[in-house]
Amino acid sequence: MDPEKKNDCTIISEDNIEQLCKDIPKRRNFTGKRVLALIPDSTRSGPTGTIFAGICSALLPIVKELDFMIALGTHPIMPEEKVNSMLNITEEDRKTRFSKVRIFQHEWDKEDALTHIGTITDKEISAISGGLLHENIRVTLNKKALEYDELLLVGPVFPHEVVGYSGGYKYLFPGISGPEFLHKFHWLGALITNPKINGTKNTPVRDTINKAVSFLSTPTTLVCYVVQGKNLCGFFTGGIEAWSSAADLSSQVNVKYVPRPFSTVLSMAPKMYDDIWTAGKCMYKLEPVVADNGTLIIYAPHVTEVSYTHGKALEKIGYHTRDYFAKQLDKFPDVPGGTMAHSTHVKGIGTFHQGIETPRVNVILATGISEERCRNINLGYMDWKSIKPEEYEGREEEGILCVHNAGEVLYRLSDGTVPDIDKLYKKL
Repeated sequence: MDPEKKNDCTIISEDNIEQLCKDIPKRRNFTGKRVLALIPDSTRSGPTGTIFAGICSALLPIVKELDFMIALGTHPIMPEEKVNSMLNITEEDRKTRFSKVRIFQHEWDKEDALTHIGTITDKEISAISGGLLHENIRVTLNKKALEYDELLLVGPVFPHEVVGYSGGYKYLFPGISGPEFLHKFHWLGALITNPKINGTKNTPVRDTINKAVSFLSTPTTLVCYVVQGKNLCGFFTGGIEAWSSAADLSSQVNVKYVPRPFSTVLSMAPKMYDDIWTAGKCMYKLEPVVADNGTLIIYAPHVTEVSYTHGKALEKIGYHTRDYFAKQLDKFPDVPGGTMAHSTHVKGIGTFHQGIETPRVNVILATGISEERCRNINLGYMDWKSIKPEEYEGREEEGILCVHNAGEVLYRLSDGTVPDIDKLYKKL
């Protein structure tokens, strides 16, 4: 089938996806090898099932062993029925067509599942981070990654709040990494701030991940693809250049430019985000186009939890601007950096001066989370039943923006500016 052109995205058909997967072994010799493929969970858009089947078709006839691991990061374990749904397979398929394939899920908090592969020294991380971090950081990884001859890192590339663009080596870190390194580089991203990092290709956090990858001796091949909505429009295989090409394409199809900031943004979360930990992306991708003192509403009636994994810590510390944490870290000695990073990314940039916190944006939850809980975690509340999304649509000229299926497309101002972070913040 010939590619179809739609919304500036050249759509790759399912038939073409299968052919692209058959080309993977042409880039590297997998014959007789034991291969572990790392794949995303259900919080990432894309034809995961089609690519899973294509990789199996391409590699099973030639490899000694082919297994898959869902690179969950700190996301909760997926029920088996949800795994099957994501991969478009049945239990019967797993017993027949894919009987030789094992599917694992990463467990970031199981110490006996991890192994230490190296340490980034305080001098190295200080140089990479521009002086924001000064400590030795142990790098641990799921030990199964060392049990195979080859690793295949498979996943979409989107603008990302922590590393700039997702995909590539991010399927190792945080995909199958241990907590210490994971929390440190997430906090580094928070210190730099979401508006400065999101949609930036080369970042100190990406450099930190690349340094961690240098400790891994297992050969890796990247399969990076680009999705716009439900359409696949780019597929790149190889080394770091595959990720680079995918990030370049993603910057064209997953970044939307608007001429002016908006006083009110209704950011509507898709069902694949089932807690604020993931639905927070509805803020991350739209923060750059919310006006100073504006309001962003995360509309997600289906969300009833703050975080299935980190909920207790977040209920305790709440959501705050970066400097609320950075200027009084001694008050949060036991709070992981990744948890604080998520908190400040959702709250957005702002100031903390003489004990007074002033966020730039008013973030409101219109979810299944009660008003009391919203207030307790320092976020605004609206009854989602009082909101009619259609009343927000088509009002851009009035300073009101409505975004359906928010969380993957990054919004930026046409003139290239981001909120005036340097004006708000003094150097830490």
